[in-house]
Amino acid sequence: MKILCDTHSHTIASTHAYSTVHDYIRDARGNGLELFSLTDHGPTMPDAPHPWHFGNMKILPRVVENIAILRAIEANILPEPFTNTHDRYVDLPDGMLGYLDFAIASFHEPVFAPGSVRENTQAMIRAITSGVIQIIGHPGNPKFPVIQDEIVRAAKDHNVLLEINNSSFLQSRNGSEPHCRSLLELIDKHAGQVSLGSDAHISFDVGRFDYTLGILDELGFDERRITTKTPERFLAFLATHGKPVATELAPWLATLPATRG
Repeated sequence: MKILCDTHSHTIASTHAYSTVHDYIRDARGNGLELFSLTDHGPTMPDAPHPWHFGNMKILPRVVENIAILRAIEANILPEPFTNTHDRYVDLPDGMLGYLDFAIASFHEPVFAPGSVRENTQAMIRAITSGVIQIIGHPGNPKFPVIQDEIVRAAKDHNVLLEINNSSFLQSRNGSEPHCRSLLELIDKHAGQVSLGSDAHISFDVGRFDYTLGILDELGFDERRITTKTPERFLAFLATHGKPVATELAPWLATLPATRG
């Protein structure tokens, strides 16, 4: 199976990552991607970029060397509401939303100390139901166990993707595999949708899904549930959230071969 989109990567704007936008364009092309997304950390993470980083992403070309670039963020799930956001438990201020093609929300220990299974579940569902999130990042993190059936149902009801994060199986979140396997089984059972993200912190890893694809193959996971398999699928999904990027990239989509991947 060929995955043509990567919805999760970090540039040097997140200071524990090591690559530039130019690096990502080069390696996205070399690794066979058609679309990748810049998702540097939200403002409550210690290594987050200045908020102007997100506002100024508008200067990025939509397409470079026939590779589409989406402007996004990996926001943080919060233990209490973010300042002046009317009970929004993710660090996305209103003034930032208009600059973003989509938003991931994830648990990160420097921002949210792991709680009980019930506390973690409630926090993740608050993010899912916030109306400003399109993807939940690495929901199989074993440090933040959740009631997976509730998460899968909430994500489906609110048209939010649950991410399977290839980095979780390599060096980032040891012990994720059994949690991700059971999550995938529930997503298939309840007809949910997933995104696949490399969570690259260096451009060589953009588009890397090797471990994830092995698990999907072993489970016989329905590839129709992989919303990020092609740009057409992912942009159509973003259109259901009212995101104008689908319209902006329509001329580029029209240039892509009908059969590929």
